Amino acid sequence: MLTASMIVDSWNASNPRVSPDGRWVAYERRPVGHSDQEPVSEVWLASLESTPRRLAVGSNPRWASDSRSVFVVDGVELRRIALSGGETVVVEWDAGIDDFLPLVDGIAFIAADSPATDDIEVRGEFRPSRLRLFRDGEIRVLYGDRHVSEIAQQPGGGPLAVLTWSRPELYPGLLHPELHVVELSGEVRDLGPAAVEAHSPVWRRAGDWRIAYLGQTGPSLQSGTAVYDVVDGNLTLGLPACPFELVQTDDGDPLMVVAEGLDTAIHRLAAGLVSRHTGLVKEVSVGGDSLAAVVSTAYEPQDVHLNGVRVTDTRPWAREIEWGTQSRLEYQAADGLELEGLLVLPPGSGPFPLVTVVHGGPYDRHSDHLGLHWVPSGQWLALAGYAVFLPNPRGSQGRGHEFATAVSGAVGQEEWTDILTGIDLLVADGVADPRRLAIAGWSHGGFMAAWAVGHTDRFAAAIVGAGVTDWGMLAGSGEWGLFEAALGGSTGWEGVGPHRHDELSPISFASQVRTPVLILHGAADTNVPLSQAEYFHRALDHHGVEHEFVVYPREGHRFRERRHQLDVLDRVRAWLDRRL
Repeated sequence: MLTASMIVDSWNASNPRVSPDGRWVAYERRPVGHSDQEPVSEVWLASLESTPRRLAVGSNPRWASDSRSVFVVDGVELRRIALSGGETVVVEWDAGIDDFLPLVDGIAFIAADSPATDDIEVRGEFRPSRLRLFRDGEIRVLYGDRHVSEIAQQPGGGPLAVLTWSRPELYPGLLHPELHVVELSGEVRDLGPAAVEAHSPVWRRAGDWRIAYLGQTGPSLQSGTAVYDVVDGNLTLGLPACPFELVQTDDGDPLMVVAEGLDTAIHRLAAGLVSRHTGLVKEVSVGGDSLAAVVSTAYEPQDVHLNGVRVTDTRPWAREIEWGTQSRLEYQAADGLELEGLLVLPPGSGPFPLVTVVHGGPYDRHSDHLGLHWVPSGQWLALAGYAVFLPNPRGSQGRGHEFATAVSGAVGQEEWTDILTGIDLLVADGVADPRRLAIAGWSHGGFMAAWAVGHTDRFAAAIVGAGVTDWGMLAGSGEWGLFEAALGGSTGWEGVGPHRHDELSPISFASQVRTPVLILHGAADTNVPLSQAEYFHRALDHHGVEHEFVVYPREGHRFRERRHQLDVLDRVRAWLDRRL
């Protein structure tokens, strides 16, 4: 029998890195839930010939060019760990190390000048992270005019591609990214502005060496992601799918990892399709002739695979569980648009109580992999006797630019009817009991749950996890700023109004809510601040709506503490059990 502690007391394998000779993969190992505020991260080593072993405490593994040692970050230290044993502190930096890149004869790393001297924060003060070079026992700044976010070295030991933001904060930093080429001698060549939300720079051969990267397609701040070249612009224009990773290769034809509906594909940027995979493939890394990635399918949890072979075993008990039956659901929206999602069914025959779980983002997706998390998820609910509908409505990742941007300034509109149409189909097909329907979600999924109960009384229960309830307030207080305004359609500082964001905010429809609502939120959430939940709670209280408001201390947008994750899992099931 699956228990909450089995989920929370597991661990995650992530950030795999293949050695240059292709023999080994180093990866991070972290507990799902933990007792302290900071999780313990370890770097482990695996291969096709040996069982995984712990290499060091730390994170962000990077290989030395000779494949004999791995660099890891551990607090303020950058250490070199020899595979044969022994370790050396290479760089110690009091402000911490954001990222780094081993070079043939040194280390390039990104770090702020110094840590804050006290807990007083001056908002708007410019404290950028700078690009630094450690060589021959000395550290010097290579670039520091703007906030440095990412670096990539040209294959063969050439110059560095440097991606910078206007400020260290997500907003407004990601609105004004720029690209630079920095020689190890210190010479800088500015390439100018990059696309909004630019990230993941790589080098590609197109006659000469050029820089490619991922960025938003525009013109809205809510849109799909594309691959850009600094010379040719959008290289994936018209692609009916969504690239979400770029992977450097030595031959100059980078890999592009693409969300294709419920599945994942890997392409060469120039040469085209390499492979297609059912379910989820992410965090791809290459070295020698080998490829590693984190992979999950419908009944297999996320694990590191090397050349198609699973080399980690994060949840060995998963093979003993009789999972709910997961299948693909294809249907048409009210306007004829083709839609898809997943349906997870418990044993037995319907009609079942149905829980619709909406994903976050909205630029995210349900892929055809094992949904088993501390937030409301498919298998956790299916094994409690619920049918679970996992829709990918308009705005989701995996269907290209037009599909993604359809919710710009229009959240809760066609996006909501896409979801409702799927529910109606499941009721008509005898899968779902129309008297026992619930809706749940986290982040943007929490917004959709709050929006739903303000527009229909069909649901017997709702769960709003870290959800948006007022888009105008979120644009002014959330860490993504105007990116949120692009979803809500306006900001409060545009004038007296009326405002589009009021039309699209669940708080405006609180007087119409009749459904019992469970509100879950982290006290330290800076993505969707606690004030969003407070506002909805007060409105429901004012209108006499049955609800429960639970605040988890110290937690941000994603919970990390074991006790809190266990509480969410058990509380969600109990809330649904009492009402469905």
